[in-house]
Amino acid sequence: MRLSDFSYTLPPELIAQKPADRRDASRLMILDRSSRTVAETPFSDIINLFREGDLLVLNDTRVIPARLIGKKESGGRIEIFLSRRVAAEGQLWHCLVKSSKRPRPGQIVELSSGMKASFVGSDDQGNWTVSFDPAAGFEEWLEQGGEMPLPPYIRRNPHAGDRERYQTVFARVRGAVAAPTAGLHFTEQLLRSLRAKGVEIAPLTLHVGLGTFMPIRAEDFREHRMHREHYSIPAESAAAVNARKRGKGRVIALGTTTARALEHASLPDGSLPAGEGEADIFIYPGYSFKVVDGLVTNFHLPCSTLLMLVSAFAGREYLLEAYAEAVRRQFRFFSYGDAMFIV
Repeated sequence: MRLSDFSYTLPPELIAQKPADRRDASRLMILDRSSRTVAETPFSDIINLFREGDLLVLNDTRVIPARLIGKKESGGRIEIFLSRRVAAEGQLWHCLVKSSKRPRPGQIVELSSGMKASFVGSDDQGNWTVSFDPAAGFEEWLEQGGEMPLPPYIRRNPHAGDRERYQTVFARVRGAVAAPTAGLHFTEQLLRSLRAKGVEIAPLTLHVGLGTFMPIRAEDFREHRMHREHYSIPAESAAAVNARKRGKGRVIALGTTTARALEHASLPDGSLPAGEGEADIFIYPGYSFKVVDGLVTNFHLPCSTLLMLVSAFAGREYLLEAYAEAVRRQFRFFSYGDAMFIV
């Protein structure tokens, strides 16, 4: 297979620019791999697709307001996008920068409320290392001074409502610069209903990075270098997964980020240890899933690593047929769009 084998045609008007009126008011496409059928239901009815004894594993990462707007000494505008924290201590970050003129090492930019950004240096790919002063108050300042980092295909500026809607209701651990978007459809009531049905819910944390939007440039996609994302799997969640693998009940991954963490951390026999790691696994057709039995996911960009992961799980031809059907039925695509449940 080549990169072009993962392309499809998407009318631009189907790219969702805002969320549905309610989180669970989106549409859900249901794919059954054994029968190769395609069905549809309101997302709020997803509870009917779960069985007693199933395990829903979700990603509880919390998106930080990673888009910063500053002013240069010349008065010009500069945009700084936090990508990844360099170290646990201090406020040194890897960042992307958008400016009319390339920054220079040592340059200082004024942000709001007295916060300053200083450019330390850059790599050969144009990623900058930036320090922030005062460091002691940066975390608190960021919550007010930063903007939510909406994906580039949402062609509008963030507004106040995005601070709540571009965040899952179970977001807990700060550190992501993009949302685990399959989780955006869930409400507290849906989660309570699942628990009442006998579905166990287990969290893990994977901090989604900018690499999730990194395009594959080589036609032989196996040459693509996968980005790394930090994850943490609690002992209780690992135990819940292992209990399903030893007995009855399915492991349903909520989103591709959850699936990547589970598959990266799993051992050859399919068991899952607790602990932390850096997920750099590139999953594409031919991969044999060791942990994930079902997947809830949004619709993904053509020729993307996320589409390849879902293709590996569902089967490429079957998945692209479902995508074509989604286009015919006018489903909404990408982060604020509709969802799929694949079993």
